[in-house]
Amino acid sequence: MCDLLAGTVVGSGTVSNENCREAGSSCIAERPGIEMIDDGEASTGLMRFGDRVQREAKLPDGTPLFGGIDQKMVKAG
Repeated sequence: MCDLLAGTVVGSGTVSNENCREAGSSCIAERPGIEMIDDGEASTGLMRFGDRVQREAKLPDGTPLFGGIDQKMVKAG
């Protein structure tokens, strides 16, 4: 367990639709679960220190809805 600092974004995400294998997953934890169902084991690992998460919401015309989020997972302290 770790303490989360102000500004930390944690997303469990929304569960993907049925074509997630073609369109991609919408949740970091969902991808290994889909691999376990399809292949019997997960090949995608969970996040580790040093990994980076980037998110950006866009309108249908591609215009950014609001500023993007870009965070790197680091050890506290």
